[in-house]
Parts: sequence; structure tokens; C-alpha cells
Amino acid sequence: MARITVEDCLNHVDNRFDLVLLGTRRARQLAGGSEPLLPWENDKPTVMALREIAAGMLSAEFIAATEQQERNDDTKSLEQALAEELAGDLRGGKVSG
Repeated sequence: MARITVEDCLNHVDNRFDLVLLGTRRARQLAGGSEPLLPWENDKPTVMALREIAAGMLSAEFIAATEQQERNDDTKSLEQALAEELAGDLRGGKVSG
């Protein structure tokens, strides 16, 4: 496992502040179960996020698109669960309110 340096990451990110924000957001995604873009080498999510940044595989746009897709998936799941619950209530004659 190669050591990742800030300089490696700054080749792909404008400044240290953006690096921290990008790394944090990606590490949270990885910890939440998102698929890594590189082979996982028994690293912690933070190290994996930095490895992905240093490899030039991440951008703020990629993270934003991934987060938007996760929100869309969550919304679809909630809508489906609500529709199923409502259909069950209508079949069972229950009326909430």
C-alpha cells in the first residue's frame, strides 16, 4: 500500500480546502456502501477516498452526481413504500387521517 500525500491529491484538486471537502464527502459515501473506483486494499474509507483523488478519478461534479443519484434512489424507495402502504390501506378498508 503506497503512501498518499497531499501533494499527490493537489495535482487533481484546486486547493487544500477543496481536497478536505471532496475527501470527506467521498469517504462518507464509501463508508455508506458505495463502490470504490479502485481496488480496495484493506484501507479505511478516508484513505480510499484520497487514493481515488490522487488517481484523478474523482471530481466535485462526480460526487455531486453520485449524491443526487442516491437521493433519487431514496425518493423512489420512499414513494414505492408509500404507494404499497396506501394500496394496503385501501384494500383493507382503513382510512388514515
